[in-house]
Amino acid sequence: MPWPDREERLLNQFLAQLGYAPKNLWGYRSMLRHFQRFVSKQEQPLGIQALRSWLQASASESTSRFVVDRACFVKRFLDWLVERGLVASCPFTELRERYQCQSTSAIVRALLEPKPMEALEALRPQPRYASHLGPLMCEHVARMRFLGLRYEHEGCFLRFDRFLQKRPGAEAEPFAKLSREYADAASSPAGKLARLRVTRVVAQALQRAGEAVAVPAADRLLLQEVTRKRTRPYIYSSAEIEKLLETARSYQSSKAPLRAATLYCMITLAYCAGLRLAEFVDLEMQDVNLVENTIEVRDSKFFKSRCLPLSSSAMAVLRTYLAARSKAGAASAPDAPLFCHLRGGYSCAAVAALLRGILRLAGLKTNVGRGGPRIHDLRHTFVVHRMMQWYEQGINPQSRLAHLATYLGHRDIHSTLVYLTVTQELLQLANQRFRAAEADVLKVIQGKS
Repeated sequence: MPWPDREERLLNQFLAQLGYAPKNLWGYRSMLRHFQRFVSKQEQPLGIQALRSWLQASASESTSRFVVDRACFVKRFLDWLVERGLVASCPFTELRERYQCQSTSAIVRALLEPKPMEALEALRPQPRYASHLGPLMCEHVARMRFLGLRYEHEGCFLRFDRFLQKRPGAEAEPFAKLSREYADAASSPAGKLARLRVTRVVAQALQRAGEAVAVPAADRLLLQEVTRKRTRPYIYSSAEIEKLLETARSYQSSKAPLRAATLYCMITLAYCAGLRLAEFVDLEMQDVNLVENTIEVRDSKFFKSRCLPLSSSAMAVLRTYLAARSKAGAASAPDAPLFCHLRGGYSCAAVAALLRGILRLAGLKTNVGRGGPRIHDLRHTFVVHRMMQWYEQGINPQSRLAHLATYLGHRDIHSTLVYLTVTQELLQLANQRFRAAEADVLKVIQGKS
């Protein structure tokens, strides 16, 4: 069947396989009709020039954001046509490959520029470590990894390398000047602090190489400002945890019947075991021990692996999820991801987006952006609630901090102390324990006197 087709059969087939509710399809159908009719009137075949003409026509009628959203949806339709051999190629995909750009939105915005070819060329990523300090930074990263460090933040060095490549005459400038320029170009105090830390590391690497450069001084005022503005952990109440779990349990998805059980189990592990998001996303079937009631968290942050005993209630949730997972026909191989959908395991970005949606559905996160409760705050809540339980049980929490640090996968208790957010309830329990201890001390003193 050739495309474009006047009967719109292909268009309707594409929309039908998306699985969207009928009431939501009219907008998408309107987008594709607009694009298909435009292509039908063109004398030239579908290509980059025709695509740009359509984008310009759309931009004259709508906002740039709407044009970008429409173009991204059209790309999905064109990719679907390419898979079925109905069109030779998708111009958006061609441009992404040609300019090594992963963002369709960036491609669309470049095509709308007065000089699109220059804008597209600007999207092309620069070569890695191609500045005059690039080899030094590359060697430093390799050295740190050879010493056993994971060193996953290589991107900060690549960003500094790109800055140096774009800076005319950078190789002739003193390092101190380049460091100041790079830090001052940051858009926020936190970004400036991060850039200063990178340049300090590079300066130290230069010194080891025999270069006479000064290490940029640490800016204590800047550090205080960043610390003051840092997001304060949100400690969920028990009622909010229940609301969050109930919202996840009642989540509905026609395309993913296992989604509600998956989200419910994820939130349970995040709260009851204090797992990081990446840790429960990376769990595999072999990591669950139903006999010992434990889960194995392997090779997580700081290269730590740990075997975590779970409470009976958490294990009950995990068993219920495993039963639903088996009923859904998910893979049961030992290395199969514990949390999965029809296409395989979840990515951290996908899970973060889904769980943020649960927070909004539960009414706990009403704003857009980074503010408000986060999923990682469940880990903070796990620590605070555990401390409160110890106080209520008459246990000295200080004697258990080393155990808590091990359970959380921290290197030492200093990392755990960061999670000890002082709440009014925790402060009240601590005061009660202090008064009880004070009374005992007074009795001893009075007895001696």
